[in-house]
Amino acid sequence: MTKRILIAVTNVDHYAADPSHKTGLWLSELTHAWDVFEERGFEQTLVSPAGGHSPLEPRSLKFPNVDQSAKAWHADPQRMALLETTKSPEGIESGDFDAIYFTGGHAVMFDFPGSVGLQRITREIFERGGIVSSVCHGYCGLRDTRLSSGEYLVAGRKLTGFSWREEVLARVDKLVPYNIEEEVQERGADYSKALLPFVSNAVVDGNLVTGQNPASAKETATKVAALL
Repeated sequence: MTKRILIAVTNVDHYAADPSHKTGLWLSELTHAWDVFEERGFEQTLVSPAGGHSPLEPRSLKFPNVDQSAKAWHADPQRMALLETTKSPEGIESGDFDAIYFTGGHAVMFDFPGSVGLQRITREIFERGGIVSSVCHGYCGLRDTRLSSGEYLVAGRKLTGFSWREEVLARVDKLVPYNIEEEVQERGADYSKALLPFVSNAVVDGNLVTGQNPASAKETATKVAALL
């Protein structure tokens, strides 16, 4: 059976605190995972909180952040068209997927947490033993997800994601709406990060797989693929 992966992307293109400051999907966090899953013959579907267009984070398209994988996607009209026609959660049957993977970019801080549809899909996949995964700010999509028991999905589980130190170094700590590292810990998560910022780091706890930052996308996806 072909494994099927649902990949969550954002619909937001600017910071709420400063609409002139653009953000969006961090492209390599999508493309590195897509490459890993495609290589293994997995079927991939893009979903976003509102469906439709997913904008790109401008900084993810500039040196030194952009690499061959992201450049190849950006130059391919068919691939770029996928970001115009993402599905909405309401049109997704969780039973059709073996895993969900939340991409990042600061934009997801604004639309992932409030998506009841994404929370439903995540809970249903997780509770039947499917893989729930995220990279970088993607774990904002896990922050408020509760299991059928009412417990937070992240409670008591080992995970990682973009750290506050990395927010400061990226000079966006004054723009972000909350400290996600702190907030998942308040919900009971056993959060950890690499000793050095911006290096690859992925954590596996059962069927939960999380990566810390953009450099972690390939490692995160590889660990998801291994579990599948």
